[in-house]
Amino acid sequence: MPDIQSLSINTIRTLCMDAVQQANSGHPGTPMAMAPVVYVLWQEFLRFDPEDPIWPNRDRFILSAGHASTLLYSVLHLAGVKAVNRKYETLGELAVGLDDLKNFRQLESKCPGHPEYRWTSGVETTTGPLGQGVGTSVGIALASKWLAERYNRPKFSMFDYDVYALAGDGCMMEGISSEAASLAGHLGLSNLCWIYDNNHITIEGNTSLAFSEDVAGRFLAYGWNVQRVSNANDLDLLREAFQRFKKTTDRPSLIIVDSHIAYGAPTKQDTSAAHGEPLGEAEIRATKRRYGWPEDSKFLVPPEVLGDFKSSLGERGGRLRGEWMNLFTAYQKEYPELATETLAIQRREPPKGWDAEIPSFPADPKGLATRDSSGKVLNAISKLHPWLIGGAADLAPSTKTRLTFDGAGEISRESLGGRNIHFGIREHAMGAILNGLALAKLRPFGSGFLIFSDYGRGSLRLAAIMELPVIYIFTHDSIGVGEDGPTHQPIEQLPSLRAIPGLTVIRPCDANEVAEAWRLIIEKKYDPVALILSRQALPTLDRSKFAPASGLRRGAYVLSDAANGKPEVLLIATGSEVTLCVEAQMALKQQGVESRVISMPSWELFEHQDEAYQEEVLPSNIEARVSVEKASRFGWERYVGLKGERIGMRTFGASAPLKELQKKFGFTVEAVVSAAIAQVKKK
Repeated sequence: MPDIQSLSINTIRTLCMDAVQQANSGHPGTPMAMAPVVYVLWQEFLRFDPEDPIWPNRDRFILSAGHASTLLYSVLHLAGVKAVNRKYETLGELAVGLDDLKNFRQLESKCPGHPEYRWTSGVETTTGPLGQGVGTSVGIALASKWLAERYNRPKFSMFDYDVYALAGDGCMMEGISSEAASLAGHLGLSNLCWIYDNNHITIEGNTSLAFSEDVAGRFLAYGWNVQRVSNANDLDLLREAFQRFKKTTDRPSLIIVDSHIAYGAPTKQDTSAAHGEPLGEAEIRATKRRYGWPEDSKFLVPPEVLGDFKSSLGERGGRLRGEWMNLFTAYQKEYPELATETLAIQRREPPKGWDAEIPSFPADPKGLATRDSSGKVLNAISKLHPWLIGGAADLAPSTKTRLTFDGAGEISRESLGGRNIHFGIREHAMGAILNGLALAKLRPFGSGFLIFSDYGRGSLRLAAIMELPVIYIFTHDSIGVGEDGPTHQPIEQLPSLRAIPGLTVIRPCDANEVAEAWRLIIEKKYDPVALILSRQALPTLDRSKFAPASGLRRGAYVLSDAANGKPEVLLIATGSEVTLCVEAQMALKQQGVESRVISMPSWELFEHQDEAYQEEVLPSNIEARVSVEKASRFGWERYVGLKGERIGMRTFGASAPLKELQKKFGFTVEAVVSAAIAQVKKK
């Protein structure tokens, strides 16, 4: 009879094998090899209460090698982790039932092909794209340090959780892991531990085909503490490595664990198949026989294994959570204001009065660049919103995202409680770190040039999938960048961002639309937002003559209507091009043509309006329509129709002063007027 540890580890392994085999899809190798690692970590080190998987000071376990999802699902089942709903209520039912494991990778199962946040309680972040998990772990670890510095007090250690991430060779090869590890080492995030499954196998075969670097040397150069466990099945070596991590107080840790994929199978198994395909019934029976397991059993869970998890992880986690809750009760009495803030953070609620100092901008024909007005609004909000933190990928002076009020401070190794984060030139890692900060319930923003949104697209997309309220501030939004030329002039970025489900894209036309955009953004609890801003100055419209900027909340609104309320042509624009349409409206009127100018800062917000409002703004009986936007024309046919005119970019830009570019690419009053008259004549 095997000892309880071996029995529990083999239960994890066989559940993983059976789930993949039944689905006829998935990756059994890594779960089988890493079962001892995860067992030791969860049973002996992880501060986690299965009864309350969203306890704020829990340790986080992230499966960056998301293809090994059955490993996490099996542990969640054996640990008896309870499900939590969107209102943060514990439901009493298991997050992962045995039937869910049996329906691995099937519709509606709580065990999808890769771990998905919000779908399965106990999953701390959505993973799958390699490197994303470890990148996100840096943000969660930074949040723990940030929360500790702001809220911990003598005798009240309210936040001190650790973050563990299990990574594979693929995570190490993806560039995002290098970016994230570099910053984590720079900041000395000692509460961060990456576990590297060094199994030398990827989909194409042995890693020697493409990967021969000294990973240990690389992480030592990043400033990490590096350890090596020579055998993934040696529980004592694993314990020693985790204990050393716990004692390391000045740097993050990497534990390199040597393993053999699908370890334990006695026959010659093609390792690449074991990585990405079911083992097959014969192979599974042979492997179970080696484990001393009933060969024909399926999804067998010995009752003593459930008892093992309950007596170790369950007892320890419940005790630690209970102690923390008692401590929080005392904290509420001693520091009521701080306690109230921490509760608001957990509920994703902004502090009361956060919008009290948002400026209103007077009419000004010269105006401000929307990046400048955004910087003013951001600082006004951040001053009253303590957990709104962020920075830029080395571009804060250009994106105007540096927080400058007294006490804002810089996040550094010596002070992890500041408000300004210096991500360095690491757009992709910045996106993942923002996701981690948001998963820890802080309100993060990150900024860069719109053209470089492509560098962080993978992380941005995951924020949308997870419904995280991350704020992206993208400036230098068009060919208005001018002399920097086509490499820096975004063309396809706007329509491509609009194509991401769940991402709200907002491109304001002036300073007051910027202020309204920020009001809307801070109120959002779940949706990521991309705020698209100009480098060049845009006139601040006189709102006594034009519709109020609050129309931004509805995505599109009638900024300036025809004098008789019966326009012959609709002029629709976003951002800097709105003013161009206003000028064209005046020129058209002189030629006897009545037009309506529609500011349309957000397609997504407009699509959420009811049909009556959409018809009010864009009457279906008016087919003469012109859209104007300094970006790819792609998608505008939705609003102007197949017969409408789309003034936009058909090519990449060019290096020249802005005025010359506007003339070259047709962004002039004359071009808009000509297009509008041509539309009217089509009737």
